[in-house]
Amino acid sequence: MSAKKNRSSKIRTEFKKKHQSRKRASDLTRRFQQDKLEEGEFRSGERISGKGELTRRRTIVGEHANESTGGLRISMQVTDGNTLIGRVMRVHGLDCVVRTEAGREFRCAVRQVLKSISTEQRHVIAAGDMVHFRPEGEEQGIILSVGPRHGVLSRTSKGKRQILVSNVDLVVIVASAVDPDLKPHLIDRFLVTAEQASLEPVIVFNKVDLIDPSELMPLIGVYAQLGYQTILASATRGDGIEHLRHLVTDRQSVFTGQSGVGKSSLLNGIQSGLGLRVQPVSQDNRKGKHTTTTAELIPIETGGYLVDTPGIRQLELWDVTQEEVAGLFRDIRPYVNHCRFPDCTHIHEVDCAVREAVADNRIDPRRYNSFVHLIEDPSAAF
Repeated sequence: MSAKKNRSSKIRTEFKKKHQSRKRASDLTRRFQQDKLEEGEFRSGERISGKGELTRRRTIVGEHANESTGGLRISMQVTDGNTLIGRVMRVHGLDCVVRTEAGREFRCAVRQVLKSISTEQRHVIAAGDMVHFRPEGEEQGIILSVGPRHGVLSRTSKGKRQILVSNVDLVVIVASAVDPDLKPHLIDRFLVTAEQASLEPVIVFNKVDLIDPSELMPLIGVYAQLGYQTILASATRGDGIEHLRHLVTDRQSVFTGQSGVGKSSLLNGIQSGLGLRVQPVSQDNRKGKHTTTTAELIPIETGGYLVDTPGIRQLELWDVTQEEVAGLFRDIRPYVNHCRFPDCTHIHEVDCAVREAVADNRIDPRRYNSFVHLIEDPSAAF
């Protein structure tokens, strides 16, 4: 039996509430008692209708997208023949820069109906999205629809999903050995996010020229035992740059981490001539400054894209329940089903297989502390 084809159909979908709407008269009974109006003066069947401006649901033509991949709940059908397909290189407020396969770039606005659909996302368009758009002149256009997404790196922000970048397959987690201080808890949160999104993670320890690299060996050993690839790098000396260049060739790679760890400096080393702006760490608080303000896709000579992202000091997981967190830690996951209680939180219960594994050093205590920190303070800033 052949597989059923995915066809467009009429779909009822939720829209954002409008600021103005027609109100039903609320004083009909009083007016009738005072003025004795004739029945014929009233419009027959006046009621609050489920149509027009008074409803937050409308019927459109489109296709349901896969919610787990981070796509829009409704993927609008495009019937305009004068359209092009491109990739969103960066988002600037209400506008996006879209690049076609031919290398042309257009500054595009977003179709009003897309902006009106009520979604769980903070913004309807994200860097990396594949979109249909209609050119308006030589350098401008209007985005009509967003294609299905995969490889979505996201977090919770103001109660909604903030998609940092979409359609990538490699996440390079950049941490600095010093200036700013190394934050293993934040690395672990990025690893959990990568596990959830089915992205391949690579951990890069930058600025190793400022310390004795042997100081990092215990931490690197823990990650290596879990199967995570780690790279010691120095953007100033060029250490690890060739290895990184080989990893990102012909791939869609996003560089992420807190401010000041050297993401832009590493990208400048991988692709000569980029000239991305960099700043030194603040001398007042030893923290990085926000130099990169928006996620940006950068095509590279060896094939594929690099994605530079703003520094992140807060990484709250999106759409992950407390019960699911343990399963996203590679070292904790094997022990979850051996606890005495099926709803064990692995924090305070007796006969907890996870806590016993920590006591026996089968789970690294620092990694376990990262797990507890994530459960007890999911929105912590670093």
